Amino acid sequence: MNLASYIGLLHAGEEVLAQSFRQLADGHGDEPDVFHLCHTLAKQCDEHGRRLGPVVERYGETPDAEPERFHADAMSESRSGPLGLLRDLQDLHALVGFVDTTWTVVKQAALALRDEELLAIIDDCERQTKLQQDWLSTRLKQAAPQALLVAS
Repeated sequence: MNLASYIGLLHAGEEVLAQSFRQLADGHGDEPDVFHLCHTLAKQCDEHGRRLGPVVERYGETPDAEPERFHADAMSESRSGPLGLLRDLQDLHALVGFVDTTWTVVKQAALALRDEELLAIIDDCERQTKLQQDWLSTRLKQAAPQALLVAS
């Protein structure tokens, strides 16, 4: 069974996402909404990882079994200024998309296995991940005019 590979991708993806939300918050702390909300979203990701604990025990996780191109890397530093914020939001949006599609793939396996416990976890976490993605989309739209037209 290859489910352990995707459980590993999901578990690692949530950790990377939490770290990246914190990096964005700390790197753009002058934006109050970014600072506070990103720390809140990072805590959601931490909780997703915690909730995956019993799933990891049941199915295992083998994140290293996948080719390197399937791994997500955390944001290691933030760019500066309005354009930097826009690029950092865009990077994070792509990362949330990766985690979202990984939840989708694992959900299909959970449906096939009829694993109600895993499905309940996925329903909660996938919904929150989509909200994270929606916020990032909205924040990108808000930041774009300032970064592209006004800032120098």
